[in-house]
Amino acid sequence: MGEIEDAIERADREAFTREPPKTLKAQIGCLLKQMGSAKAVARELGVTFDSVNRYRRGARKPARADVAAKIDDAVRTRWQPQVRKRRQRQAATTGGITVETRARFGYTAPVGTTDDGRFRRLTVHLPATYAQRLFDARDAGASEGEMRGIVADGLKDVYFQDGGSRATGLSDVEINDIDYLDLDF
Repeated sequence: MGEIEDAIERADREAFTREPPKTLKAQIGCLLKQMGSAKAVARELGVTFDSVNRYRRGARKPARADVAAKIDDAVRTRWQPQVRKRRQRQAATTGGITVETRARFGYTAPVGTTDDGRFRRLTVHLPATYAQRLFDARDAGASEGEMRGIVADGLKDVYFQDGGSRATGLSDVEINDIDYLDLDF
């Protein structure tokens, strides 16, 4: 995963109204409920069907560290899907999305102005249209570069051009060398 996908995942996890299951047996139970069968869970985790059933019954309590990490990730990505959808729908229709980042921004500017990229620390609230574009791109399997482009377009419009009242000759804004990027919606 790239920086943008990670940031969306972190923002989704912040929306949890309840903590995800912590015990191995409860985590496997959650996965079985979400995925429907032990075979599907086994395929997702890369373990055997029998191992999943042993985890479910409690016959095998400690999972290997790598398998335990896969189980935890699988549970967290499937935990409270309705809460996630509701929050994303709200961000995409009315709320928008807040981007906090420290990155190098480069841009194409008119002749006579500087277009040297430099590090900036920004916290900018983007309108709902950019949140919708970002979620649609992620759902369509867009690359990290395409999602960075959507965030860069939003930052160009809101921060650099202030909604069209300044820097009207600015055309392309690029995000490079991301130190950190965090999203909130």
